[in-house]
Amino acid sequence: MNNQQIIDWLLEGDVSIQYQVWRDLLGSDKKKLQTRIANEGWGMNILSKRNSDGHWGDRFYQPKWISTHYTLLDLRNLNLPSNNEIVQETIELVLQNNMADDGGIRLGPSTSQHSDVCVNGMFLNYASYFKTPEMKLHSIIDSILNEIMPDGGFNCRTTRSGAKHSSLHTTISVLEGFVEFQKAGYVHRKEEILSAQKSSIEFILLHQLFLSDRTGQIINKDFLKLTYPCRWKYDILRAMDFFQYAGIEWDDRMKAAIDVLKSKRNNEGTWNMQSAHSGQVHVSMEKAGKPSRWLTLRVLRVMKHFEIE
Repeated sequence: MNNQQIIDWLLEGDVSIQYQVWRDLLGSDKKKLQTRIANEGWGMNILSKRNSDGHWGDRFYQPKWISTHYTLLDLRNLNLPSNNEIVQETIELVLQNNMADDGGIRLGPSTSQHSDVCVNGMFLNYASYFKTPEMKLHSIIDSILNEIMPDGGFNCRTTRSGAKHSSLHTTISVLEGFVEFQKAGYVHRKEEILSAQKSSIEFILLHQLFLSDRTGQIINKDFLKLTYPCRWKYDILRAMDFFQYAGIEWDDRMKAAIDVLKSKRNNEGTWNMQSAHSGQVHVSMEKAGKPSRWLTLRVLRVMKHFEIE
């Protein structure tokens, strides 16, 4: 397919993909199209699964991937309008009932002392996107900043197994939360956030997105697999998509990851969904082993941002 044919194919997808194609690839932020996400397709389907108590699944974090937490993350990534009152009401319920002693979000009733910094990063991402008042997010920011590690990143295992090295999984989730908090215009501990963001980006780049800084070997082959939704899991496309969203400039240490992405392109110019994270879902968006509109869109907007042919 030529470029126009690829765009036409993408525009045959769910309205959430249509909206992001127009915005990110065609340069037209069609707000009327965005409003349809809540009323048709995947967005409407997911919203319809909300329970009478204001939550999804059994509780905030269980079961994966139909819990309130991962549902809210999905809705944010669909680009549901940020003023959606249903979502805002659920986020308020979480803030009222799921605060841990350290100021973050606790996963369940038996985990009141410590929150999980990876979940805090994801919560900050969607709570900021859906216009949660800044004051209600201050303790989340405080909790996250208390977890920064000496190597500049974050690791959710610090409160469980005493991890000494940052995790790419956790670091990317925190970065996504930081950037969304700033895009919302919030300023709490702004300079400290910018410092932590800078060191976290450097942590990812030090590893060329997927290589050991000590041996040069691939850290985890799963980092090279293309899948969506990402959930809490890191991969090179998630990192590159974050870089473009955050407006990060090109760094030569991104080249190895870009080369991998290029090598996975199909002859017709699309990218396949290589695998899916196992678990329950509200809606199966795409099938593993088939051309993926989500992945093709995400790679193309990365390549557009970095002016890659």
